[in-house]
Order: sequence, then C-alpha cells, then structure tokens
Amino acid sequence: MLHHTAKAISKFTITMNVGLSLKGDGASRSVPMDCVKASEQCLREYSCSTKYRTMRQCVAGRESNFSAVTGPEAQGECRSAIEAMKQSPLYRCRCRRGMKKEKNCLRIFWSIFQSLQGNDLLEYSPYEPVNSRLSDIFRLAPIIAGKPPSTKENNCLSAAKACNLNDTCKKYRSAYINPCTSRVSASEVCNKRKCHKALRHFFDKVPTKYSYGMLFCSCPAGDQTACAERRRQTIVPVCSYEDKDKPNCLSLQNTCKANYICRSRLADFLSNCQPEPRSISGCLRENYADCLLSYSGLIGTVMTPNYVRSQGISLSPWCDCSSSGNNKPDCDRFNQFFSDNRCLRNAIQAFGNGTDVGVWQPQPPIEPTEPGLTRTRTRDQNSNSLDTLTDMSRLDLNSDSAFNTCGMQAQKLVSNVSMDTTLCVVSFVKSKQLRGIISLPFLT
Repeated sequence: MLHHTAKAISKFTITMNVGLSLKGDGASRSVPMDCVKASEQCLREYSCSTKYRTMRQCVAGRESNFSAVTGPEAQGECRSAIEAMKQSPLYRCRCRRGMKKEKNCLRIFWSIFQSLQGNDLLEYSPYEPVNSRLSDIFRLAPIIAGKPPSTKENNCLSAAKACNLNDTCKKYRSAYINPCTSRVSASEVCNKRKCHKALRHFFDKVPTKYSYGMLFCSCPAGDQTACAERRRQTIVPVCSYEDKDKPNCLSLQNTCKANYICRSRLADFLSNCQPEPRSISGCLRENYADCLLSYSGLIGTVMTPNYVRSQGISLSPWCDCSSSGNNKPDCDRFNQFFSDNRCLRNAIQAFGNGTDVGVWQPQPPIEPTEPGLTRTRTRDQNSNSLDTLTDMSRLDLNSDSAFNTCGMQAQKLVSNVSMDTTLCVVSFVKSKQLRGIISLPFLT
C-alpha cells in the first residue's frame, strides 16, 4: 500500500489549503515547539509516526516524478496523512538560532514544510519569531539609548573597546579572529570554514548590544573613512567575505539553499527585512531589531554580506550578476535586496543613531511599486494611521545620521507612551531647512 502511496503524489496536487502551513488555525496559535522535540514526540506515538512516514513517502513520490496510474485509494491515503500531520506537534514547529542541534532541527523543518510547498520556497522563516525591539537593546545599554551620534567620536572604535571589556564578547571575538587571520598555506589566507563557524558563534552567543555595536556603529561626519573602514573590517572580510572569484548571485543563492543553516538564515533575512515602499519605517514588518538579527545571522554562511565601500551604507554578498543571461532581472532583484534595501538601511541607521521604529500605524496595504522577493501578505491595519507617509530612505541616503530628532526619547519608546510622530518628521524637516536632501510628498 505504501508503495502505491508513494506513486500517488504524481497525480495528487497538494495545495496550500490542504498542505502543511505555518499559519495554522485558531486552535494552534500557541508557542510552537522546536522541531527536534516535536519529531521525538511524534515518533513516540504510533499513529503520528505512521502518518509521518506516509507523508514522507508521498513527498518522495512527487520528487521522484512517478508517472504510474494510481487509484483514489492511494491518493486518499496521502491526503489523510497530510491532514493528520496538521494536528501533530510537527505542525508549525520552529527552531531557535544557535540552539543545540540547530542543523537537525532545520533539517526536520524543511523536510516537513518546504518539501510540501516547493523546493524554491524561501518565504517563511524556520526560526521562532523574536519580536524584539531596538529599544530593548538600548535599555540594556543606557549609555547608548537616546544619545545622538557625536560629531567627533569614533563609535566603531568605542564599540570595539566595549567588547574587549566584556568577557563574553572578548572570548568569542578572539575565537573568530584567530581562525580568520591565520594563513593555512601560500594559496589560502585562512580556513574559511572554521572562520565562518566562529563568526556564527560570535553573533549567536554575544549580547547584541556588543555585537551590533561593532557591526552597525554610526560614524561621525568628520571621520567617515577611518571609522567606516573599521566597521567594514569587523568580520575580517579578507577571509570571511572575499574570495578569488565572484560567483553569480543566483549561483551563490543555489549553493546557500543546499545548506540547511544558510538556507534558513537567508529565508529569515528575506522574511524580516522585506521592504515596504509605503511604510514610514521602510519595513513591511515594522521591526528593525528582527531585521538586524536576521542580517547578522547570515554572517558565517556562504551568503555572508558586508559593507562594499567605506562610506555610506551599501551592502552585498560576495557575488555579482555577470553571466546571468536571461536571469539577469532575477539576479539584480536578489542583489538589490541587500544593496538597495530601504528596510535594512534604515534599521542600520536607526541602531547607529539610538532610534527605533516609531509608534505610528502603517497605512492600509497597497500594491508595491517595485518587485519584491517574497509575497506581501495582507495585514489588518489600524485606521489610526498617519495621513501622509514618507520613505525614510529618502532622508539623506549617504549619511549615517538620518532622523536624529526622532530618537527613542522623542518617540517615548522607553515608556511605551505614544505620541504624534508627525512632529518628529516635521522637526527633522525644519532642522534641515528643506535643503533638498529629502523629498516628502506632503511638502510638494
């Protein structure tokens, strides 16, 4: 019977309505179990383990492209197994970044969810949502909170000093500096695999107020070059980032997708840093902290991104779009998700300036004016939104000091008291005296 079940999938289309989904129904909106524990629990239960194996055979049948004629009985068994899994602990299971057995957890996640939805799906993050705020980080580091960037202080140098004064940060920083700077042979500048692993440990284990302080520090206008170069060198790019040749970005993406950790970190990034043209924050999810967390999660994978020039905020993986052929538009879109991502850029600027996403409500969703890599989901919106929205990425794109007057203290984020954030925008406009560096729709 199971042999026929495996063949059934070639004639049986699994849709989003009957397939496995991460959204769930009202009864399954509790905190998801991690996939390792969920798998262990399922395998201990005869009914669950039987349906689990049947579902896997159905998926294997689809991937093997069986073409034999099958009857409704085998199709029904596949459907029954899938429906049963929706009631199992494996339904909606997630993983935690840096957890013990992370790779095994991710393998289970993708084997259940991604295989049913399609091999190219990078839309849902396999990680538990953190839903943190930059203000949470600032409360842990009051010396930074609400403090405007100094016109003289090299914040990147200060962040490195702060790391050396913290035992955890110093320990994990030393742990990656050593393999990332030790030449292996005349032709190899380092052991990239060990360097990447140590970098992942650094960003997974070190408190974000220290790791972010080094990676997303703002630079004073009078010392852009030296400060920004220190920031660029944080991950020892000669080992962790650069290579002899630049691969095509789509080829690099395929390499990444073949690795459970890289694939998962990339999906997390695409999900949490999705830009939204009509959002005042520039982010679909309105959460800078989650975007920065997912970006830092890519460091130490083959998709490791970095600053591509000393001044300003321009980022990219080590790849380009040459030799893309007919796939050039897709390649450019993927690369621009790093290099021209208003959500990511605004999040980095916000951290460097001690600010955060404000307490505004976004406008009702509209059709995006530019293509995205993932689907924009319809979300319920509060009608209490700003009458006029502006794109924060228009606020001096080449500067690390956007919207200084809209700091955490102005937005009342520390006390969670809401206020009219249009005052922040107007205050910024007045402070710049409309010198043409910004373009606000309601002023034209």
